[in-house]
Amino acid sequence: MKSEVKLLGAWPSPFVTRVRIALNMKSVEYEFLEERLESKSQLLLQSNPIYQKIPVLIHRDKPLSESLIIVQYVDDVWSSHSPILPSDPYDRAIARFWAAYIDEKWYPTMRSIRGAEGIEEKKRLIEEVKKGLGLLEEVFKNSSKGKGFYGGDQLGMLDIALGGFLGWLRVTEIANGVKLLDQGNTPELVKWAQRFCEHDAVKHVMPDTGKLIEFAKTLKR
Repeated sequence: MKSEVKLLGAWPSPFVTRVRIALNMKSVEYEFLEERLESKSQLLLQSNPIYQKIPVLIHRDKPLSESLIIVQYVDDVWSSHSPILPSDPYDRAIARFWAAYIDEKWYPTMRSIRGAEGIEEKKRLIEEVKKGLGLLEEVFKNSSKGKGFYGGDQLGMLDIALGGFLGWLRVTEIANGVKLLDQGNTPELVKWAQRFCEHDAVKHVMPDTGKLIEFAKTLKR
């Protein structure tokens, strides 16, 4: 039987991990089509001609790209299962704001640590990443309302947005001999990260840190 939901992706991609978590939360059966990063498939080029990037979700032969947009689409289409975005319009807007911050500011800073020129530049970037996590710790305290996740009792948009990067955060910590998530700066996020990785929707799709470290060695700066 032909699957009506397909996901074009690659296992190391944090953006692909996000979509897989969202689909798992909604108990959506899907076909995962692994892309090779060095040679993009014709289906990927046809499905996302503008950016030619993963992830791409194909639902009933209609393609959709960009991970946060896909996660919101999954939430809207399979609305009878665990909601990902808050129902309150203000809370939804806040979740979108911080998800955009993670993608546009926090993650690019963490990613640039690998190519930093000189010790001082690397230190500056590490401090920026820590400062960003401090902000996200405060957001967690406000959003979770004393519960286990940004979404309260269940995973929400911000859990997925930040949690997708946890594997690469660990790789960055190991590669640079630093602690980015630490008990002193972000005690709530340390506990949250453990809960997140143990969640049923997450544990089978979160990439193994050792494999990510090996994969990182193949990447250009």
